[in-house]
Amino acid sequence: MDAPSSLTRRSLLASAAVPALPQDLPAPLPDLPRPLYPTAADSGSIYPLIEKMAGNQLYPLSFLNKDFTSFDAYRDRARTAVLDALGSRPAPVQPNAEVLDRRDMGGYFREKILFSTTPHFRVPAYVLIPKNLKDPAPAIVDLHSHGGMFLFGKEKVTDLGRNHPAMTVYHQENYEGRPTATALVRRGYVVITIDAFPFGERRIMMDADLGAGYERSKYSIDEVRRMNRVCASKEDTVVKSLTYAGLTWPGVVTWDDMRTVDYLATRPEVDAQRIGCCGVSFGGWRSLLLSGLDPRIQAGCVAGFMSTVRPMIRRHMDTHSFVHFIPLLHRLMDLPDVVALRCPKPLLVLQCRRDGLFPLSGMAAAVEKIAAIYRKAGPASRTVGHGGFTSRFYDVPHIFNAQMQDDAFAWFDGILKPMA
Repeated sequence: MDAPSSLTRRSLLASAAVPALPQDLPAPLPDLPRPLYPTAADSGSIYPLIEKMAGNQLYPLSFLNKDFTSFDAYRDRARTAVLDALGSRPAPVQPNAEVLDRRDMGGYFREKILFSTTPHFRVPAYVLIPKNLKDPAPAIVDLHSHGGMFLFGKEKVTDLGRNHPAMTVYHQENYEGRPTATALVRRGYVVITIDAFPFGERRIMMDADLGAGYERSKYSIDEVRRMNRVCASKEDTVVKSLTYAGLTWPGVVTWDDMRTVDYLATRPEVDAQRIGCCGVSFGGWRSLLLSGLDPRIQAGCVAGFMSTVRPMIRRHMDTHSFVHFIPLLHRLMDLPDVVALRCPKPLLVLQCRRDGLFPLSGMAAAVEKIAAIYRKAGPASRTVGHGGFTSRFYDVPHIFNAQMQDDAFAWFDGILKPMA
């Protein structure tokens, strides 16, 4: 006789009589007593336990640890640890860039290209090239922000001339109406900006949204908002899926950004000895990692993303994307330790004093720690002015406004442009 099906078994169980409990059975023990009080923490009642587990010990791979004396010897070990935390390292590939479109934008040319960063990815990018270059020029990797805007990536820092209405609003709210890539090319820099994974042309498209088509110029602002919400709801799915694939989301993003430097250095218009990077928010986080891990970055600017992480645990978890969390990194190092791996090369950190994404105490502690690392590393790291480490606070909310841009661009000029 065949075994009963699962449906049959469920039916039998449902119809089975529930045995009566003995009348004299004692009541279960009550829940263990526990004091209840508000924590004002993103993690609610478990925050005090997380705080205890986090502890307050010095990060063992911080250069400020007394065991480290030579920064050169320390740097290789620490960079390897960060790369290990980021996950697997895809095999190197040739960029094999393909120019899809080239347009004369007046004072510069804009190319839309595809190039390879791994054996699996062909990454879309804009390359902006000043006109009338006589010699190879300095270049900037411009790293776009997050802002809950998944539908667009590289367009966030680029004025296309005819922008989607959603981007017109985004440019104003995040860059005070002056997207940085376009501003930099007008200043004489070759600029590249890619779609980070999974933004822009690399965004998630769910089956239910396929009817909207892939061409974003046809989307209304309401459709952009709706599809952004869908993409945002899938951030945890991205993390879980990549985890089962043996990868991390921040690892994929950082690897693409480092390979972007590979491609940029092949461009005949670019002086590969004069490459910088910049970004705000998620772009600042990307700049933090790229500046710390890639020695080819001669000038690194981080805007709107710098804090020690321990003060963030209480009230600044829910304000951040999953992409900002690198599993197990913070057993070894803090964010200031990571960006300071570029020491003694020039580093500029721009902070927004009224930035709701970070605690002010953590922002202040971060720049103090970076400065201490640069001091300990030796005389070559203590340069003031355009060299060494520079930090500035602005009395603004989370933004990369025109004043901040002007200061950053002048700083880039002092490092990447030869003296007249």
